[in-house]
Amino acid sequence: MKKLIRLLFGVVVLFAISSCTDNKRARNYNNNTVVDEGGSVFIIQGLEAGLAEIKAAKVAEVNSKNPRIISFAKMMIADHTQTGDELEKIGINKGITEGDTINTEHQKLIDNISTKKGVDFDKAYIQMMVTDYESVITLFARAAGNKSADIQNFAKKTLPALKTHLDSANAICESLK
Repeated sequence: MKKLIRLLFGVVVLFAISSCTDNKRARNYNNNTVVDEGGSVFIIQGLEAGLAEIKAAKVAEVNSKNPRIISFAKMMIADHTQTGDELEKIGINKGITEGDTINTEHQKLIDNISTKKGVDFDKAYIQMMVTDYESVITLFARAAGNKSADIQNFAKKTLPALKTHLDSANAICESLK
């Protein structure tokens, strides 16, 4: 009986020691979850920009009569909902839970365009999109060099679609002049 108890005790001690010294697993966990300040800023600003684009697009669906603007707005809602979900998952994995609100600057722009109708709305909305996409592309281009592979891959994968959105917004803007 004493031998059995000693054997079980020995197994428990060996198991405890081996689990306490598994530094490789701990290092991998930390590398996958820790994010630098640049990555944190990217996730928060990326989520905020996506929410602002969705909210502005929903206003566009109501306030515009231009089929190109409405089609563009629907594309914004679909694309930014999908990429927002992906970025939110990355943020959660990195321990970042902020980024689910629209900042004051974007809210003022959305409130401003919300008061417009027809061609005035179309011009204000599409100009807002052009300006936003120029800054968002800069944000994503910086993130493409982030040390976190998750952030880097997401930014690189998303950049071509953002550039396409900017090209579309510029083409619509030109057609409204």
